Amino acid sequence: MKKFFLPSLCMLLLFAACNGNTAKMSVAPVIHEALTVPALPFAPRHYVCYRTADNITIDGNITRAEWDNAPWSETFGDIEGSLKPAPLQETKVKMLWDDNYLYIAAEISEKDIQAKLRQRDTIIFYDNDFEVFIDPDGDTHGYYEFEMNALNTVWDLLLTSPYRDYGHVINAWDIRGLKSAVKIYGTINNAKDQDEKWCVELAFPFVVLKEWGNTPVPGTQWRINFSRVEWRTKVENGVYVKDTDPSTGKPFPEYNWVWSPQGLINMHYPELWGYLQFDGKQAGDPSADFRAAGDEPVKWELRQLYYAERNFAAKAKRYSADLNELKQAGYIPGKITPEIILTMEGFEASLPCTEGKDRIIINTTGRVWRTDTR
Repeated sequence: MKKFFLPSLCMLLLFAACNGNTAKMSVAPVIHEALTVPALPFAPRHYVCYRTADNITIDGNITRAEWDNAPWSETFGDIEGSLKPAPLQETKVKMLWDDNYLYIAAEISEKDIQAKLRQRDTIIFYDNDFEVFIDPDGDTHGYYEFEMNALNTVWDLLLTSPYRDYGHVINAWDIRGLKSAVKIYGTINNAKDQDEKWCVELAFPFVVLKEWGNTPVPGTQWRINFSRVEWRTKVENGVYVKDTDPSTGKPFPEYNWVWSPQGLINMHYPELWGYLQFDGKQAGDPSADFRAAGDEPVKWELRQLYYAERNFAAKAKRYSADLNELKQAGYIPGKITPEIILTMEGFEASLPCTEGKDRIIINTTGRVWRTDTR
């Protein structure tokens, strides 16, 4: 029996210490930096994606018949929305899906088509580029980023959570089975002429995308957004180079033109991305309508509480369960008072779902999810 005595005694002492001197044994929560709060009302765009029965060949030609009835998205706007002027050139996308792929086509108007980067998984937005962001389960954690230039050089990466939540970037991860193509209407890297556009055609395999979600069925909604980075350039010795700001000697900041506005210059706020609804109808069927999920306003209210908690804690060096303190940090409560619990890690807040007994929860990490309270 002696061989059990010492470990048991240690466990008893540890238990007594934890209960008798909790303040000394507790783990202090990590206080993260303050956040920039989006400066636009919550109004993500949405797209109803039709099924296709065609075997789509990915070659950059998006004028083929299988794309005819897929509707174009709204024209891209500035990443900050109405806070900034409209883009100088037009960008739009359309989508289709089948059992195996999410198909994306993009038309990118461009007077001077240019690209230099040719190595896969380099930082493509140093060139003018086209970007796709996908969060299959909509919890803002575990999402995909994809970038490509007019040379069809791609960069695909996985993020465990947004940078603001100190997530990890898995740069070595690849979209196995990805198909991508570019069609140039004009000439690339030729400063002597004026071009029309470049078109992108993509096929993302669901076998990979479902790793952070589920295989979609009709009615499934994912979060998605698209971005286009455009640099101010000039011609020197017949070659395109980035235009520089005389006051700094550095290149002018890039333009960021997106489908669903973010309200700030940061694509890594997945809660602001648009809604992608997979529909069972074939392309061209007018009966498919977007159906707004009832819990999205609840999630958005919790997201605003999360912003307030982060910004309050950055100053006070603690999180709060006091709504009056959170109001001072910008939180505006809705009709139902959220339940806020302070934890060893920080906080956990929840509100009831619009229907049933489930609750929507958000915590210090910024992840939002639905739990069953039955």
